[in-house]
Order: sequence, then C-alpha cells, then structure tokens
Amino acid sequence: MSAAHSDSLVIIPTYNEIENVERMIRTVMALPEPFEILFVDDGSPDGTAAKIKELQDEFVGRIHLLERKGKLGLGTAYIAGFRWAIEKKYAYIFEMDCDFSHNPEDLIRLRTACAEGAADVAIGSRYITGVNVVNWPMKRVLMSYYASAYVRMITGMNIRDTTAGFKCYRRDVLETIELDKIKFMGYAFQIEMKFTAWKCGYNLVEVPIIFYDRTLGTSKMSGKIFREAIFGVIEMKVKSWFRNFPKKS
Repeated sequence: MSAAHSDSLVIIPTYNEIENVERMIRTVMALPEPFEILFVDDGSPDGTAAKIKELQDEFVGRIHLLERKGKLGLGTAYIAGFRWAIEKKYAYIFEMDCDFSHNPEDLIRLRTACAEGAADVAIGSRYITGVNVVNWPMKRVLMSYYASAYVRMITGMNIRDTTAGFKCYRRDVLETIELDKIKFMGYAFQIEMKFTAWKCGYNLVEVPIIFYDRTLGTSKMSGKIFREAIFGVIEMKVKSWFRNFPKKS
C-alpha cells in the first residue's frame, strides 16, 4: 500500500442497500480523517454494486468493491474483507453497517481509541452508558440487552455490548486470530470475534455510541439469528476449553 493511501479501511457488507449506499459513501468521504471503504456485496439485485462502481470514479482509490455471487452470510463477508485488508496492510480495520444504524462520525472516535488509546479492539457500545438505542421497539431492546448479559455470563468477558457490530481492530488482532476457525456466520459472528480476540489476550475497549434503527431498506434481523447467538455461545465456550488460542505478540 503506497503512502498516498489511508491507514484506515471501513468494511461494509451490502445486500440491497441502494437507498443508503451513496449517502454512506459521501458521508464517510466528507469526514476529516481520510478513511477508505471496502464494500463486500453479495450480488444485490437492486443495483447496489453498480452505484458503488459509479462512485469509484469520483473518489479514486478510496472506494473498493468485492463482489460475491449470492447471499453468503455476514461472517463470510467480513472475513473476506479482513483478508483483503490484511493483504493491503491497513493499520486500522473497521466493521460498519450500511444502513446508518451506526453513525459514520463515530468512526473517528473508534480509530482514536485504537490509534491513541489502549484499545486493540474498539467496540461501538450501545450499553456502556445505559441503553443508547433509537427507534427500536422495547421488545427488541430487551432481547438485545439481555442477550448481551447472557453472553457476558457464559463467556466471562467484561463487555456490556457483546453483540455490537460497529468496531475497529488493529491489524495485528486480525492477523493473530485464526480466521479460518471462526465458525459463526450470522449474529453470533460478532460475539465469536470478540471472544477470540479476548482469549488471544487483546484489550477490548467500549466506546459509547447511539445506535439508530435503519430508516431506509429492510432489516436483516430475525429470531433465527438470535437463536444462533444464544445456543452458539454455549458451544463456543465449551470448545474453547479444548483449544489453544494464539497469543498477542
């Protein structure tokens, strides 16, 4: 990666995000920190990838696209993005949704926690200062909040928002984690990544954010995804007793 490139890459998986993708690109490109974005698009039939390609000509060298055929899952999208980012030697690698449930301006605060603070993984946390969620029905707030408490109890991690999907990693965390051993591909993927980084000895720091439910497009959340998280956590914990995790260098 040449010196002209940013040291910070934001990975955004997309599937049918035509209503959000241009605004997301323009918002991130306007931030005072020169972030780059890697979109991992799972064959969106609504033209999401075509819009990204169109904007690549406007923001030369800052917008990247991995196209995949069909919906292959959130976890595989991020892992494909992580491998791409490691190969290109970005120092700070982010996970973020395209639907503006994560405020792009918070990217700067997550980066600061890793670049200037003690964080190896900075987590955009909905629950570190109470419950900071906007537009969610109470049932979903309670399900998410207590799912996090459950994960905390099973794993022993002192993380308030264990299911958060807005994060910044130092590159060496992703180089140390054995990505081919990450098994969960849905909601539980976020838990497994945090748990593995924690078991490898990395410092996870929560940065308070406000989470906004998507206003455009369709949510990908379902009861099945929550069930995967609930039962998957027990399986993940039990397997960890028989595994030697690589340690941070």
